[in-house]
Amino acid sequence: MDVEILYLRMRHRLVVSPDQTVRVKDIAQLVGPDDTTSTIGQLTIHKITVHDKTIVVIDLMKVLQRIRNFNPGLEVQTVGPVQTIIEVNYPKTKITGVYFVLVWMLLFIGSALAIMNFHEDVSMQSVHQKIYYLITGKQNDYPLLLQIPYSFGLGLGMVLFFNHIFKKRFNEEPSPLEVEMFNYQQDLDLYVIMNENKENEKKTNDD
Repeated sequence: MDVEILYLRMRHRLVVSPDQTVRVKDIAQLVGPDDTTSTIGQLTIHKITVHDKTIVVIDLMKVLQRIRNFNPGLEVQTVGPVQTIIEVNYPKTKITGVYFVLVWMLLFIGSALAIMNFHEDVSMQSVHQKIYYLITGKQNDYPLLLQIPYSFGLGLGMVLFFNHIFKKRFNEEPSPLEVEMFNYQQDLDLYVIMNENKENEKKTNDD
């Protein structure tokens, strides 16, 4: 008699709504006979509640235990990650116009001061004066012929560097900021998983 085999791969991350019921098909990819994948996929794994707050980690062992309780004779082959991080997406409060303007002004003034302080540290004005003298042979305390194009070029360079202007992307290549955010998210996910494992071990020892 052939043993029925189900291949299961946990998803890395899942975003759900409050009070949503999480099923096997939501947190895992299933490969096998159609009737088996359909039935197993509908099994309930977790019910989101207010006690879960914003992050829930579902371990592979919990999924396997649920499948085994439902169908003890089913052979499950697992590949890939062993945990799925569930992020609960609560409704966000809308940002008012006044709040948006205040944040925009704070960021604008802060970035402007940072750029000016950097230019002062490296004596950028003196550099422009020397470049102007080398090109024209004349002394000029305010070489606007260089400073104005430099200012526009600085802004354009930042736009190209971050590969975004508002919501428009110039190409599919990720920007350095996106790469850093991705690395941060990976470290954060690893911390959440490790912290969840420690809490589970503590609960087991207390029991």
